[in-house]
Amino acid sequence: MRRLARRRGKITRGARRGCLKCAAKKAKARKRTRTDQGAQHHVEGPVRANPPVQAAADQVVTPVPVGKKAAKALRKADKQTAKAIAKGEHGTVTPGNTKRVVLIAKVLAPVLTPFALRAGSSLRARYDRARARKLGVPVEELGRFTGRGAALHARIAGDANALRDLREQASGDQRSSAETYAVQAEARLAQLTSAVRAAERMPSQRRKAAHRAVDQELSRIEGELLTRFGVPTG
Repeated sequence: MRRLARRRGKITRGARRGCLKCAAKKAKARKRTRTDQGAQHHVEGPVRANPPVQAAADQVVTPVPVGKKAAKALRKADKQTAKAIAKGEHGTVTPGNTKRVVLIAKVLAPVLTPFALRAGSSLRARYDRARARKLGVPVEELGRFTGRGAALHARIAGDANALRDLREQASGDQRSSAETYAVQAEARLAQLTSAVRAAERMPSQRRKAAHRAVDQELSRIEGELLTRFGVPTG
């Protein structure tokens, strides 16, 4: 219509109204476009100004989808936590928390007790083996050597066994000499055993002094035993 009016050299009222509507629509479209571009520039501006924030946002781990039951349990736990926070009981010991812990312990105790007993027995056996190795005695005889002088008692027992071997291995002219020495050494070992037992009830300094004296006497007896067995002690 507008084109016909232009060809005829005049514009009708309807054509003028149509032109005004089109112009208004175009103006609104341009205004909306400028508004969207301004908002987009306002949003994207800080992101470009702070690239670390965008990098951190890109590194956010997407939550793994869970099943319905797990999601329900999580929602229930969140509600309970929110209630505890609202009441001021979050992170504190309350009758409700104590009751819940007791119930959980009753459920888990029959399951975990066998594993705990097995682990405890394994650790005990390992400790006993290490202690027996340190004292130089079999694990079966470990109960004989207790207290602070356990190492000295173990040495005395070892020297007594060595004296027994010396008697059995002596022959000919050496038998009488070995027998005499073994009797004297065994009597001395008995005295040292009594001294170690008595030192258990002494104060710390006196006990340590007594243990040092017993250690020196045992070193002397062990040196004599090695000499009689033909081992030079240099």
